[in-house]
Amino acid sequence: MNFIHAYRINILGLLMGVLFGFLMSRAGATTFDFHAKMFLFEDFQLMKVIGTAVVIAIVGVFIMKKLHINAIATGTEVDFVKKPYQQGLIAGAFLFGVGWAMTAACPGTIPAMIAEGKIGAVFSLIGLLLGTFAYGILQSFIANNGSYKAALK
Repeated sequence: MNFIHAYRINILGLLMGVLFGFLMSRAGATTFDFHAKMFLFEDFQLMKVIGTAVVIAIVGVFIMKKLHINAIATGTEVDFVKKPYQQGLIAGAFLFGVGWAMTAACPGTIPAMIAEGKIGAVFSLIGLLLGTFAYGILQSFIANNGSYKAALK
């Protein structure tokens, strides 16, 4: 892959990300009040947006599997490999939900919230980065049979 091709792919990714962030903002996914009302079952707008996204994703994955679509960046066929169940998925999902409810943000909405000038999203981003860092250290610690020195290399 040459430099021009990689550059073009990055620009395409940036434009898709900006479009995604704009659409999330317009749908209310970057607004605390919509999240609070959703979790309190007072307003279902955000649930409808999420449900619509899930249905579109299901249809899109079905079509991509049927038509054997190739990836734009690599040109190779898109592959959907089912991941095996891992210990800790339930606890991780619970922690993700608690963080989402507390911050009204998920990893996808944080950049859009920052772009809107919502300073609180910076703290969510810091928490996300620290949590990812802690997860990496913990996984390394477990993989190295509890050796702190090897985990922190």
